[in-house]
Amino acid sequence: MPSKKVLEIKQEVVSVIKDKIENSASVIFVDYRGLTVDETNLLRIKLKESDTELKIYKNTLVRRALENLKLDLGDVLEGPSAITISKEMIDPIKVLTNFAKEHKTLTIKGGIIEGKISTLEELNNLATIPSRETLLNMLAGGMMEIVKDLSICLNLYSEQKNN
Repeated sequence: MPSKKVLEIKQEVVSVIKDKIENSASVIFVDYRGLTVDETNLLRIKLKESDTELKIYKNTLVRRALENLKLDLGDVLEGPSAITISKEMIDPIKVLTNFAKEHKTLTIKGGIIEGKISTLEELNNLATIPSRETLLNMLAGGMMEIVKDLSICLNLYSEQKNN
């Protein structure tokens, strides 16, 4: 039986995990087995660029935190798992998906997006969404076309009125 102090430390870690999951937009679980230390550090650097944290906790502690949140991920927590925690919803998924394409040993297992359990299929769909900047550029381009067409129409109308 663990000592009282060990139980308190574990309780504190469960509380920290629970708070991080509650206050994040996305939590993605990955199997990192087979990645070298250099590859893991590279992944951490890429994730940090999108303000995402990569943590490795014991599955039993994560499972307890998820139970406190009334979330059941089923077999996602089987085997070694790393967790990415971010306030961004899509950027971490994109980073992990692209990294998994380059490094076949990294496997995305599942996740929690905005407090709801997401399947692997949903995560893959989110990974295909263009970045915020790209979407804003597409919106601006579409608006510019409308303004351009309007100016052409007004110009033709004014020429017709003058004749």
